[in-house]
Amino acid sequence: METYTNKSTGIIDKAKALFGKQVDVIIQQEQKVVDLLQKVGQKLAKLAENPRVKMLTEPVKIFIRMIKAHFSGEHKIAFSTLGLIVLAMVYFLSPVDLIPDFLGFFGFADDLSIVLAVYAKVKDEVDNFLDWEKTRI
Repeated sequence: METYTNKSTGIIDKAKALFGKQVDVIIQQEQKVVDLLQKVGQKLAKLAENPRVKMLTEPVKIFIRMIKAHFSGEHKIAFSTLGLIVLAMVYFLSPVDLIPDFLGFFGFADDLSIVLAVYAKVKDEVDNFLDWEKTRI
């Protein structure tokens, strides 16, 4: 039986194959990251009314805060983590999905799988970030 870690790695590898070059370009230019986050925020706003995708939106919101803190210099994250988070954001926005988003919740299943796979892969850094964030309150 395939483990969750192996499945996560496989899902991430598929997303990298689709969007890896695009992610490499985005993370090299802060303005492209800012534009990406703006578009993700717009999509999140549209999804806010849908309780079925709440599980998807919370990790995405954390990723947005992590990226903003990284680029502001307040809380740096590893370059590899930044790349994975941007990959999840690009996949989340992309109309090129394994399952089209217009199919409702089922259309978000692949977005959810990528976001949660990346979240699991970078969980230690997410936890460190959330701990750091609590100290700022």
